[in-house]
Amino acid sequence: MHIDKFEDAIMNCRFCFMCRHLSAIGNVRFTEVDTPRIRAAMMYGLRTGTNSFDDSDFIDALYRQDLSACCVHHCVNHYDENGLALAARADVVEAGKAPEAVKKLAAKYEKSAEWTIDGKGDVAWFLDETTAADKDVVAAVKKLFAAAKVTPRIITGGCIGKVLKVLGYLPEAKATAEKFAAFLKDAGVKTLIVTNPAAANALKQDYPEFGVEVPCKVQCLSGFLMGKGLKFKKAAGEVYALADDFQRNYEGCGCMYKMLDYLKADNKPFGTNDEESYCCGEGAVVLDKLNPELVKALAEYVAERADDPKKDCIVVASPYVKKALVKYGKLKAITLDELAAKCL
Repeated sequence: MHIDKFEDAIMNCRFCFMCRHLSAIGNVRFTEVDTPRIRAAMMYGLRTGTNSFDDSDFIDALYRQDLSACCVHHCVNHYDENGLALAARADVVEAGKAPEAVKKLAAKYEKSAEWTIDGKGDVAWFLDETTAADKDVVAAVKKLFAAAKVTPRIITGGCIGKVLKVLGYLPEAKATAEKFAAFLKDAGVKTLIVTNPAAANALKQDYPEFGVEVPCKVQCLSGFLMGKGLKFKKAAGEVYALADDFQRNYEGCGCMYKMLDYLKADNKPFGTNDEESYCCGEGAVVLDKLNPELVKALAEYVAERADDPKKDCIVVASPYVKKALVKYGKLKAITLDELAAKCL
């Protein structure tokens, strides 16, 4: 089984309580089954025969995870309980036990893996579906490109493999990654700019894991703009920036905070514990489609920790997180790209 690769996490996490407080799902559901310790114990049960994929409660718990990787990032031994969860999902799929909602969603995203590209040149912007759904973010990004005197080619289309991997469909995710890499190569793209951390993480981490070579340089928009030396007329002022799951916990990337410094932002501490994830299931990518009520609970949990929910400017890296916090948390959340555009 795929979970066998994570024996150290299974054997150690099942006895450890130390990251229990970092389980976002456990914090809103108040259930031990939604903590890394109990999930590891359930995986141990799979290996010893005391648990099975016929246990629907076990499978439901697996697909409830927010996959923030907070526990991995802050674990002193860095036991990869996040990788263990993804491996377990892959085992569920291979056993033919994936829930119907998961099967339908995977089929939809696998079918969506087609892309088009416009314009000329070797710099392109991947306008993923999550970013494309937010017209304010799209407008901000275009304003920033114009200010930087860059006219990128725009790639539009569907899944590039991340959703399929997260749902446990590894062969399909790899095939999609190979297809998108070939698309980029055929299009002559040399620099690919992404505005969704999930897409960036797919290209930077998932593709190498699949043995798929990305034929171009991948950059977040902030890094690209700072590299261009783009000047901003206004200081960003007081903001509350929420650490991004993919950038902080998966990649250890500080790009967001470098950009905030570049914008002369006065970044205030948010919440009661800066180790927590306030990203409403960003790591699970499509949690809002599988379990919107759970995402609502996560967003409300974040809103309860705001100093002034009606006034605080909450800055996030991901359009997914913005949507959750605005829709369910009723917060004044904007993306980092929107903040940058306001400073021009």
